[in-house]
Amino acid sequence: MTQEELDALMSGEEIENLDEALDEAEKEEGLKYTGSEAEKVPVSEDDKPLGYNEDTAHHWPLPATDEHKMVHQLDDVTKESEEKASEIFDIIENISNDMMDKEENLNKIVEVLNSNIELFTTLSEKFPDVEAFATQLEKNTTALDEANQTIETLQNSGDSIMNVMDIMQYQDIHRQKIERVINVMRSLSNYMNSLFEGRIDDDKRVSSAQHIAGDSHNDLASTDDIEALLAQFGNNE
Repeated sequence: MTQEELDALMSGEEIENLDEALDEAEKEEGLKYTGSEAEKVPVSEDDKPLGYNEDTAHHWPLPATDEHKMVHQLDDVTKESEEKASEIFDIIENISNDMMDKEENLNKIVEVLNSNIELFTTLSEKFPDVEAFATQLEKNTTALDEANQTIETLQNSGDSIMNVMDIMQYQDIHRQKIERVINVMRSLSNYMNSLFEGRIDDDKRVSSAQHIAGDSHNDLASTDDIEALLAQFGNNE
């Protein structure tokens, strides 16, 4: 029993009123408490323990909020990773399709250039004095070389894209590994909950004692002190 409770008992006040008064005093001091009745830890108004700051943050565990719950975070990672991977695959597929279309168009251009080269080759042979035929033959030959080089570049890029898609398959493997970790964590959590499960509901349990023989608390009075105080009170009457 605390000294305040003794004073309340001596003055005839109810303990509930005293508790309300203590709560008001805590609010005035800007403090509140968390934890069991047996071991209360003072915390500030922002739900952080007293003494918590950026320098001492590594000494305190993270609060059990959604952004700090491990399984929640891992679930978010796997979900977002799968969504982003799907978006990447869609983009890569669109690029690959565009490149195939461009390659097909270039093949048609190559056919036209080959036809032009045959034509201007024949004309240049029959009319060697006509400079325009030789000039067009040279231009078409150069264009054909550039078109073939472009087709080769598109084909190499297509192969690189296929390699990227193969590498992206590892992302799915990583996701499966994370999901396996989640399943193990959930199994352990369920096992621990089952292991510590009780037959009595917590709200039906007897509250924990605030003072046990052997404890040393300056604000708690011993049984002898209480009996002596009550005896003194009886003599005064």
